Amino acid sequence: MPAVKAAPFVPAELISRFDEAGRRHGFRIEPLTMIAGCPLIALTKRVPGPRPRCYVSSGVHGDEPAGPLALLNLLETGFFDDRAVWFLLPLLNPTGFERGIRENVQGIDLNRDYRHRQTQEVTAHVHWLQFQPRFDVSFCLHEDWESTGFYLYELNPDRLPTLAEPIIAHVGRKFPIDLHEIIDGRPASGGIIRPESDPVLRDYWPEAIYLRAHHTSRGYTLESPSNQPLEKRIEMHVLAMTEAMDRISFHPAH
Repeated sequence: MPAVKAAPFVPAELISRFDEAGRRHGFRIEPLTMIAGCPLIALTKRVPGPRPRCYVSSGVHGDEPAGPLALLNLLETGFFDDRAVWFLLPLLNPTGFERGIRENVQGIDLNRDYRHRQTQEVTAHVHWLQFQPRFDVSFCLHEDWESTGFYLYELNPDRLPTLAEPIIAHVGRKFPIDLHEIIDGRPASGGIIRPESDPVLRDYWPEAIYLRAHHTSRGYTLESPSNQPLEKRIEMHVLAMTEAMDRISFHPAH
C-alpha cells in the first residue's frame, strides 16, 4: 500500500496553499476550528444571480490524498469560476493525512461520525453546514484501496437529472472503470452504486448521508482506485469534476 507521506505536503502547508489560491480566485476563507495546530477551513464563493450551489469536500480519510490534491489543482487553475456558488471543504482530516491513516489521530473514522458526532472535526464541520443554504449538488472526493477502477455513488432521491453516467463515461475514456457487479459490498452497475435502501436509516452516517439528509437532494461520492499512481488518481477526480460542471443544470434547492 503506497504511503500517503509520499505526497509533498504536510497539512498546514497544504492548507496554506488552499488559503492563498482561494483568496487569489475570489473565495472567502472561513476557519472552522483548529486540529492539532492545523486550521480546518471552508472556502466559499458566492456569485450573484441564479447559479447552482455546489459543495465539494475531500480529505475525510487521511490515507486518500488524491481528493485534496485534485481539489487544490482545480482551485489553483481557476476551475471554480462564476458558473456556480461554491462551498469547498478541502482537508477534513489533517491528523490522518499527516500520518497516512484512514482515521484521525484518535482512531475514529470521521466518515462514520456524522450522525452521533464524537469528533471535533465533524462537530465543527456540521456546525458550519448548519449556517449554509441547501446545495443543488454535492461531491465528496475519495479513494478506494480495494477497487480495480474508478466508480461513484449517487444519492438522488428526487430523481434530478443524473450526472453519474456522464462522469463515468468521461473518466472511462482514459482510465479503467470498476465494472464489478458488487463494489464495496453493494450492488453496482457500470461503475455506479445507487443504494437500494434509504441510506438515512443507517446508524453510522458518512458525510454524504448527512448531506443527503439535511443539505442536498443530489450527491456524488467519487472513488478513484488507490492502486493507480497518485497523479492518475488526481486526474480522475479532475476529469470527473470537469464533466460534472459541463453537464450540470440549475435546479433550485427545495
